[in-house]
Amino acid sequence: MSRTLNALPPLLFAAAALLAWWLVTEFRLVSPVFLPTPARTFDELAGRFADGSIWTSLFATLARMILGWLLASLAGVALGAAIGLTPLARDLLSPTLEFLRPLPASAMIPVAILFFGLSEQMAVFVIAFGSIWPVLMSSVFGFGHVSPRLREVSAALGLTKWEFLGKIATPSAMPDIVAGMRSGLAVSLILAVVTEMQASLPGLGRDIFLAQRSFRGTELYAGLIMLGVIGVAINHGLGLAERRLLRWRARDA
Repeated sequence: MSRTLNALPPLLFAAAALLAWWLVTEFRLVSPVFLPTPARTFDELAGRFADGSIWTSLFATLARMILGWLLASLAGVALGAAIGLTPLARDLLSPTLEFLRPLPASAMIPVAILFFGLSEQMAVFVIAFGSIWPVLMSSVFGFGHVSPRLREVSAALGLTKWEFLGKIATPSAMPDIVAGMRSGLAVSLILAVVTEMQASLPGLGRDIFLAQRSFRGTELYAGLIMLGVIGVAINHGLGLAERRLLRWRARDA
């Protein structure tokens, strides 16, 4: 019952948004060329699923997004552990990272094209570059705020640095790491779409861009709805994974 009550407000808001969309199109407040009706949009989306034309674009976008996110997560956690736990690494890496962090990921697209061309490698590089920062910052915070008592326990047990990292520091920092990975995954979806639009790579981003250029409104909004569904699905999936990975926190609480 509590879950149903919690889900009710978001469902009501979504219904109100659909009603507003229908009213705008029904009374022609916006030209149908620019804003098709909800029925036509969902019919287009259902048709693309029925004829299978959406699967190639969907899988291409998901593959780029996930690969770039995984690379960013691995690099972000590794660098975050080094910076958070090692003063020397913090002194060496922090100035360079602080220089790179404010750069928009989209500004790296021309640089990536110079090195990789209009290729999958270019897209993955840009996605990883933009997605690494939430993971890195969260990892630095998590590893840097390991409890002094845990460090004392590690020293008392005679653990090596690697044993301390694997058995104490990483579990202690895991809540922050997972939070950063969730934020990074949202960024990776955005950048996957941007790179597909910029480099004309197969995917939902290119489909949306071509639909906009050809004034195919139903295809454009069907693509946007699909991206929203992907965002909700991956956020929900990561939320479930987070609750499983960090179920010990609920027991401690």
